[in-house]
Amino acid sequence: MSDRIQAIRGMNDILPEDAHWWTFFENTVAEWLAAYGYRTIRMPILEQTALFKRSIGEVTDIVEKEMYTFEDKLNGEQLTLRPEGTASCVRAVLQHNLLYPGPLRLAYSGPMFRHERPQKGRYRQFHQIGVEALGFDGPDIDAEQIMMAARLWKALGISGLRLEINSLGDAASRAIHRGKLIRHFEAHSEILDEDAKRRLYSNLLRILDTKNPALQEMVQSAPRLIDELDEDSLRHFDGLKSILEEVGIADAINPRLVRGLDYYNRTVFEWVTDRLGAQGTVCAGGRYDGLIAQIGGKPAPACGFAIGIERILSLIQEDNPGVSAQSCDLYLVHQGERASRFAVIASEYLRDNGYSVVLHCGGGSFKSQMKKADASGARFAAIIGEDEAGSSEIGLKSLRTEMEQVRMGLADAVVWLRTQII
Repeated sequence: MSDRIQAIRGMNDILPEDAHWWTFFENTVAEWLAAYGYRTIRMPILEQTALFKRSIGEVTDIVEKEMYTFEDKLNGEQLTLRPEGTASCVRAVLQHNLLYPGPLRLAYSGPMFRHERPQKGRYRQFHQIGVEALGFDGPDIDAEQIMMAARLWKALGISGLRLEINSLGDAASRAIHRGKLIRHFEAHSEILDEDAKRRLYSNLLRILDTKNPALQEMVQSAPRLIDELDEDSLRHFDGLKSILEEVGIADAINPRLVRGLDYYNRTVFEWVTDRLGAQGTVCAGGRYDGLIAQIGGKPAPACGFAIGIERILSLIQEDNPGVSAQSCDLYLVHQGERASRFAVIASEYLRDNGYSVVLHCGGGSFKSQMKKADASGARFAAIIGEDEAGSSEIGLKSLRTEMEQVRMGLADAVVWLRTQII
């Protein structure tokens, strides 16, 4: 007998006992996005590899080590499963000329792919909600996106997330800072690890994000980009901080916050937690004013953020232990030929009036059916025997309280259930 085929490591099935949390999250997100006027866009999960090399940066960890890239055998194209959504969204906006009428607020969700070592909060196929605002250049849109995230945490019942912000300035600021950083790191070259040495002349800012304990003191003493900000970037950052203060959102300036993608400039931010170990960032984003031109469009400002769905759901489930999947309103049991025919009619009638109903299939005694009704998690059992079918009635028995069983016609049952199911 051959071995059973398993899911690819780091690409997980979402089972029924967990799927209801996804439904809750998705429904909450749909209302949240509508409240801010964001419209949905859906992009393919497969893009030309050049898109990500050009946007994310050829010397980033994502492009160098983590992308699922392969050659299409039909035409020789280099294709990549998307590792993030912003580049795909911008590509779609440019391809379909969506910015022509004016600025856009767009949102998307779906799977992303990175070839990483799977661990809690980090998977090879993971899911994100992405929010992008294109064509807006003021700090007000940066602040709106941070406020959006704060509102979502409240709607989801998540507490304890911290906001960290920073500014990466413009290209000239970063060039000045880069020179100072290189000199600082070169002066400490004897303690640099292999990863830091590799990044020193390519992806320099990522050294500031190192997790190596031996480098922390050296990193903390490094020149800060925020001290080199140009006048416009400083004004933009002060405007953002002023708005956040006005609406009562507490933030902490983290001068080492750089993000791992080349396209960011000015505002960057993260919402972080201590409850997920090393994978403590649950939401991250910022401004990427140069990306649209970088991909081939007319220059336009933009900013956005992404939320890791698996990480957020871990927090929600941790805060709600023992909560099971939402069950149906009624489990309909029946026995007898006439009762079985009437059960089909009754279940459809109840569904027409807004109730969720599981109709028992497969026969069995009333006793065995009632055991399945109880195990289903339904609030009530609807019971139809030959007597009930003869009078076009159903019995209703609470499965969660000591309420006595009642019997009534379908129309009366619809009204009665409204007083019981809130």
